[in-house]
Amino acid sequence: MNIRRTVGIWLLCVSLAACSERAADAQLEPTAGKPQRVGFSASTYTVSEKETATITVQLAEQATRPGSIRYRTVDGSALANIDYTAVDNTLAFAVGDATKTFDVGIVDNDQSEPDETVGLELYDPVELRLQQGNATLVIRDDDRSSQPLPYQDPARPTSERVADLLGRMTLAEKIGQMTQVERSSLQSIDDITSYSLGSLLSGGGSTPSPNTPQAWADMVDAYQQQALATPLGIPLLYGVDAVHGHNNVVGATIFPHNIGLGATRNPDLVRNVGTVTAAEVYATGIRWTFSPCLCVARDARWGRTYESFGEHPEIAAMMTTIIEGYQGVGGVSDAPGTVMATAKHWVGDGGTTWGTGEGSYAIDQGDTQVTEAELRAIHIPPYIDAIAKGVGSVMPSFSSWNGEKLHASSTLINDVLKSELAFSGFIISDWAAIDQIPGDYNSDVRTAINAGVDMVMVPHNYQLFIQTLTAEVDAGNVSLDRIDEAVGRILTKKFELGLFEAPVPSVTDLDQTSSPFSDPNTFSDPNTFVGQAAHRDVARQAVRESLVLLKNENNVLPLTPGDPNRILVAGAHADNIGYQAGGWTITWQGSGGDITPGTTVYEGLLAEATGATVKLHERPTKKQLSSYDVGVVVVGEQPYAEGQGDAYELDLTVTEKNLIASVCNAIPCAVVLISGRPMIITDQVLDPNVDAVVAAWLPGTEGAGIAEVLYGAYDFTGTLPQSWSKTYEQIPINVGDVDYDPLFGYGYGLNLAGELLDSTP
Repeated sequence: MNIRRTVGIWLLCVSLAACSERAADAQLEPTAGKPQRVGFSASTYTVSEKETATITVQLAEQATRPGSIRYRTVDGSALANIDYTAVDNTLAFAVGDATKTFDVGIVDNDQSEPDETVGLELYDPVELRLQQGNATLVIRDDDRSSQPLPYQDPARPTSERVADLLGRMTLAEKIGQMTQVERSSLQSIDDITSYSLGSLLSGGGSTPSPNTPQAWADMVDAYQQQALATPLGIPLLYGVDAVHGHNNVVGATIFPHNIGLGATRNPDLVRNVGTVTAAEVYATGIRWTFSPCLCVARDARWGRTYESFGEHPEIAAMMTTIIEGYQGVGGVSDAPGTVMATAKHWVGDGGTTWGTGEGSYAIDQGDTQVTEAELRAIHIPPYIDAIAKGVGSVMPSFSSWNGEKLHASSTLINDVLKSELAFSGFIISDWAAIDQIPGDYNSDVRTAINAGVDMVMVPHNYQLFIQTLTAEVDAGNVSLDRIDEAVGRILTKKFELGLFEAPVPSVTDLDQTSSPFSDPNTFSDPNTFVGQAAHRDVARQAVRESLVLLKNENNVLPLTPGDPNRILVAGAHADNIGYQAGGWTITWQGSGGDITPGTTVYEGLLAEATGATVKLHERPTKKQLSSYDVGVVVVGEQPYAEGQGDAYELDLTVTEKNLIASVCNAIPCAVVLISGRPMIITDQVLDPNVDAVVAAWLPGTEGAGIAEVLYGAYDFTGTLPQSWSKTYEQIPINVGDVDYDPLFGYGYGLNLAGELLDSTP
């Protein structure tokens, strides 16, 4: 026999529901007295035809009491009793046993054919706990040469592998690689195989059930198995909007949104944020994030302002270090713990004009009405830095430049991005964005592809897209050379990511070298790894450094954390994880409440106190106010995303204004503003009864970082990444404008000593 573990890790689930059920079982942590863990010794086994595969099932330790587990084979691309002998039986573990084996016989059909797969399952444990209950048996065809095909040989240059694979692909397989589908829109999981789909994604809120890291890993593994069952075995590339941490996953570490990271002016910290995010994404089986957003937001009324690092291209360019955090230094690679980054949204999405928005949006997806010189001076520079760092993919913007949709602009995609800037990765469209190109659907498809879009985020009717692009090629409207260019770019990144050798990443691939900010005791279980305390420490640092002190009079800050200080905490945002995390958290638009584990501002103040009395009264009465020495009022915006956050007037609500007045007129107070952009707070800043004002942006899950700075354990170091207007009539306002007269200028920020900070990184 020639049995060995392959480099690739393939997990097969009969159905996604079964995957989720097993994930729910697997996430439980062992405690004393519970049954021992049992699982396969490897994720993949390999056997040649006419041989017998011996499969090992192992316990975490020697059995201390009798137990049993059932096992069975399940058809993959191989068929029972045609390619192998099906089994379904029981393994019994006696006291002292650590391993057991079972055999699977392989049939030689004397035909030359691709390698085939058999699913292996463990189920119905008795006095045992199921840990790794799925594996794959790969049957190597002995009628073919034992030498791998050129594209299967990792020793060959990537360009040779791409050329060889392209030469073996049908038009249908090539167009499948150019198709990206939202997972929830799959009519059948088998369509991944049938249509040779190249990519799936999870949009905001598109999650497995339960929404746990292990369930994510099982789900993606099941999809990958379908891709590997295609004749050429081209692996799937799964994408997700991990834009401030792995923010679709309950329990993940949620970092400040980009506007807060821009306020830190700390590119090394932002690189670390990318490293932690990449590790958590990788641990759930995913190798691609649609991040970072390199938009240069020029109008605070835009609902995507918080996705921008700031109003000046220098900040976005500075923060492209997050790409190195995602991918590693040097570009896309197969290194464990890395994911491919996406620079978005090419180009000018932060410069759209109010009133030109798409559909019901006022400014989002609108028209950037600037000269080419201004486009090159303000909006293109961050992409130059991103390309220099080897970013793997670029996403065009929904928006237009002087009336032409970016997804239709061959000038900006083919001529500028691919040719002039020498971008060598691939172009992924935004969500159904090609549908906004003027004309019918056939016109949309051929225009986008000919403009340089390589992969289309369809995301729903993939059959129609495949049919349409095929028809356009057959009609000669899209050339085969253009198809080969697009697919070649996509395959290049799949090879560079190492997906052909390791199609399913696992948390067990990680160690202190690949994931340096992680606890070494967490590398065995996604549920333990994702959202761990060591990762949250990095997020807490990001929160601390993002805070901008706008005003501090009468020495209100720092607060005294010890006895006998009595601290009142007020406001609807004081104890609300959902509000402080903002949009793109668990769902697309985000929502209020305890939507994911974390620490609120109030909980942080309570936990970091060293004897002070800290009480929450969301809307305190006069009597309650009289019992406190100082107040912290936490107010701001409710969650939103994209165009649904477009807003002309950026005022606090009447209730919030009245709350600030009632607290600050009664006792010394500090106002903490939770928002995705500068808001109109001129009256509150100028009010002599408001002693301190802090811009906390959208800090994510680690509200304790705010408490640490308010108590003075750390000083304020953040500076404004955007100009702060006095009135909404001033918006848009940007540094360098004629008659520039903001409430607080770009780069403004104080420390606790009242000194202006230097915004130079």
